[in-house]
Amino acid sequence: MRLILPGTSIRLKLFYAMLAMAIAVIVAMSVVARLSFTHDFLGYLNEQAQGRMEELIPRLEQAYREHGSWQFMQENRGTWYDLLRTTRPELDPDAPFSRYAPSGSDLTGAHLRFTLLDADRNFVIGFHGMQSDALLRPLMRDGAIIGWVALTPFESVIAAIDQRFQHNQLLAHLLIGLASILFTGFVAVKIANVLLSPLTRLAQATHRLAGGDYSTRVEVATQDEIGRLSADFNQLALTLERNEKMRRDFMADVSHELRTPLGILNGQLEAIEDGLLDTSMDTVKSLQSEVSTLNKLVNDLYELSLADAGALTYRKADIDIGVLLRSSLQSYEEPYREHRLAVAIDLPQQPMLVHADAGRLQQLFKNILENTLRYTDSGGRLQISARREQQRWLLQFDDSAPGTTADALPRLFERFFRADASRNRAHGGAGLGLAICQHIVDAHEGGISADASALGGLRLSIWLPASLV
Repeated sequence: MRLILPGTSIRLKLFYAMLAMAIAVIVAMSVVARLSFTHDFLGYLNEQAQGRMEELIPRLEQAYREHGSWQFMQENRGTWYDLLRTTRPELDPDAPFSRYAPSGSDLTGAHLRFTLLDADRNFVIGFHGMQSDALLRPLMRDGAIIGWVALTPFESVIAAIDQRFQHNQLLAHLLIGLASILFTGFVAVKIANVLLSPLTRLAQATHRLAGGDYSTRVEVATQDEIGRLSADFNQLALTLERNEKMRRDFMADVSHELRTPLGILNGQLEAIEDGLLDTSMDTVKSLQSEVSTLNKLVNDLYELSLADAGALTYRKADIDIGVLLRSSLQSYEEPYREHRLAVAIDLPQQPMLVHADAGRLQQLFKNILENTLRYTDSGGRLQISARREQQRWLLQFDDSAPGTTADALPRLFERFFRADASRNRAHGGAGLGLAICQHIVDAHEGGISADASALGGLRLSIWLPASLV
């Protein structure tokens, strides 16, 4: 069962966890100490006493044979203690203390727990408080029982001592527990400062980021999990900041792209309405051109929205992209001629078969041709080449100046991105064509990249998987 503490901070949860651990350790130590004392220490004392008992039995039997009864012990209690005593060479036998000094094993208190009983188990001498759990051993003479010697277990004679010991142990454990709780609180505070402070700063930064402050960053001071989390947070904030900037730029670009043709349409229609402009064929063509510009922008936005939702449809079949590319070029012959752009094409004689959607690939090629027409200086050229590389077809589109900066190349396929002044709004377009190209190529399990062209402009390279048939 898991204990849930609602509304508590991590610092308190950490303190509770360490406190519970300290209490568990104290309880475990108390139990182990008690078991050790009961089973190990007291067991050791009882084993020593039993060994002392085995040494005592032959001496008692010898004394009985010498005196014929146990009465001599009742008359001279010193004799009992002499029998209990083991000879100790380091002591002087004539010294008063040595007469009654216990042996090494007697230091366990065994000599105080022996009881001598006669053959009928009546008390003779020794420990008066013999318990029912005492260990009895018979004393023999010529095969007959002449008496009994009893050893009361150590546990039965130390009730008061045991209680005092337990009281002292309980007091010691309480003091240790209190010290452990104080130490746990101190350590928890220190750990909280070391571990939780970065999390607190990260939580505060997350709150600011959620409020729209995308410039928020946190310091990466370590290389552990918190450091990696901080680095990921900074990357997230950077991405959100860049996306927000792109969104604002896009709104400005789209509003400009919509405003320009709409303004022209509105002006020409007002001129026709006021009778300042005739409804000639040229006027109609001009209006159609602006409508076409608006239509292309709306279609591009629609294509991207479908791509983001994964709703773009593809009807794939085995097609010859060489034939498709030449067909796309034919539709741009007139615009290229007007812009004085020369086109050179170098395609293999063999069919360039791929399993693809012909309509989407035609859209791909037209976007690239439109990009070249829009951003290549008049009098320039476009060179198209294709070759097979293992199991794929490589198509390259090289146009002439102006080119773009090396920093802008990796971002050309980002939506709404437009490079430097050489490829700016003055040439039209909202920066959506290459982003759509990226989606189309990805849907065909291919690849597209942008590099500097040897002709001074831009090189677009496209890889498409070759058909196996």
